[in-house]
Amino acid sequence: MELRPYQEKLSTKGVEILKQKKIVYYCCEVRTGKTLIALNTAKLFGVKKILFITKKKAISSIQWDYDNFGFDFQIVIINDQSLHKILDNDFELIISDEHHKYGAFPKPNKVAQLFKKRYSKLPMIFLSGTPTPESHSQWFNQFWVSDYSPFKKYTNFYKWAIDFVDIKQRNIGYAVIKDYSHANEGLIKRILQNYILTFTQAQAGFTTSVNEMVLECEMLPITAEIIKRLKKDLVVKNSDGQVILGDTGVKLMQKIHQLSSGTCKFEDGTSKVIDKNKALFIHNKFKGIKIAIFYKFKEEFNALKSVYGPSITDSVDEFDNTDKCIALQIVSGREGISLKNANYLVYYNIDFSATSYWQSRDRLTTMQRQSNEVFWIFSKGGIENDIYKTVLKKKDYTLKIFKENNLHNLK
Repeated sequence: MELRPYQEKLSTKGVEILKQKKIVYYCCEVRTGKTLIALNTAKLFGVKKILFITKKKAISSIQWDYDNFGFDFQIVIINDQSLHKILDNDFELIISDEHHKYGAFPKPNKVAQLFKKRYSKLPMIFLSGTPTPESHSQWFNQFWVSDYSPFKKYTNFYKWAIDFVDIKQRNIGYAVIKDYSHANEGLIKRILQNYILTFTQAQAGFTTSVNEMVLECEMLPITAEIIKRLKKDLVVKNSDGQVILGDTGVKLMQKIHQLSSGTCKFEDGTSKVIDKNKALFIHNKFKGIKIAIFYKFKEEFNALKSVYGPSITDSVDEFDNTDKCIALQIVSGREGISLKNANYLVYYNIDFSATSYWQSRDRLTTMQRQSNEVFWIFSKGGIENDIYKTVLKKKDYTLKIFKENNLHNLK
């Protein structure tokens, strides 16, 4: 098997950056083949052993690329949450997939801290289709993990922010905090331009269009009744004594989000499917069709399993090699995997994150595919449509928007 010409060209450019800077960041849109570009860069760099850090569900796909394209260096592919389990200390290069996961600010997350502690002196290849999905302030800690960061003179985000961020004050109700999200994009990009290679689906020759359709599902009367009572009283108790509590704006928003699709997590930590109508609707609407389903809450998967039985899986390998449908949680399935074997992509629920919306709906795309058919299943009168209208604008659905749409008198 051979790489596409643009993958060869990008990896040739990338290896020169890697030799000079010890870091190259491939900002390539989904389905353009970032994995192969990175593996070929490692080959051209002449290493004997690499560590490839990715998401758990992407491991088998990366292994397939490695096995089928004739790479002869040693490779260890690991889920980033299992990074602490790696005992090898003879890696010569690190490839970090979906590297924007290290972009949390102002403080780096725990995985980023471990990453830096163990591998900061090694050359690195970073991969992401969405390097800064929320703010350009996310750049700093992504590069902070390397001793070769172009921002290495700044020991932490706060010192970097003095020069690169317009620091504002933000009122969050009970306090006023510093808002570090307004970074100077132009200044940052002038510094990073010698580390980054970008590539789009259009440049690669993709012509896939995404066609979205919203379908409304009638839920059980009890579901609407619980939501109505919760909005009014902020607490609902069932016959078993289990309590649904919405005594803060955030909790109320979360509970209504769960209930709108027929599930709920109670105050005692247990959770339950209270309405299977969405699962039944999807099963009946797409009967006999191989589909991929994205869900938000774990109980939604239980609802699907109770309707689909053994004809649904959460394994990409099993999905690709059988006639089963697949169901994946949005956050874990939005990156690093391909669902090209699905006829349609169906959303059981929707995430508050605009990043989840834009990344997950592209999982069907291939060079040959002309259109992606995406179906959103929203409950009549539920919260989902409000969330959808928000993320379409590339904005996250927040408590402020929830209050404006639902509870004008909530304090």
